[in-house]
Amino acid sequence: MQGLAKSSADPKTVMQRVADHLHAAVPRYNNVVFRVIEDAEPEVLFLGPYAGSFQPRLRLPIGQGLCGAAAHERKTIVVDNVAADVRYVAGSSMVKSEIAVPIFIGGSLAGAMDVQSYFVDTFKASQERGFVESCAQVVAKHMAAYGKKK
Repeated sequence: MQGLAKSSADPKTVMQRVADHLHAAVPRYNNVVFRVIEDAEPEVLFLGPYAGSFQPRLRLPIGQGLCGAAAHERKTIVVDNVAADVRYVAGSSMVKSEIAVPIFIGGSLAGAMDVQSYFVDTFKASQERGFVESCAQVVAKHMAAYGKKK
């Protein structure tokens, strides 16, 4: 993942490269989405770069859905079966499992990374969770090095 970040000075380009790479390289990662916080509305996660088979919601209030819950709780959320979690906000009826990772820069919430799968239990293994969290950390480091909070 570091290689995808080295050749670009623009954080959104890095996010798009990571999303495209994960979507193409990991067959069970059916939608890879980045969301960003904008200064004008700090309580909303706005759709950023993504790759997948459907367009996610353009705006997601912090606290709403699994991604918004991860941002609100400031921790990674893994749901092995989204049908069993009342926090899930359907983007596609095909989604069966999801992981949402908040992205922080200097302790401040800057956005989130959300990966959805059409298969139950995709993120159950700890190495899957660690891998997605490490991808989000690469993006966070690049955002911080670029000198922008968002």
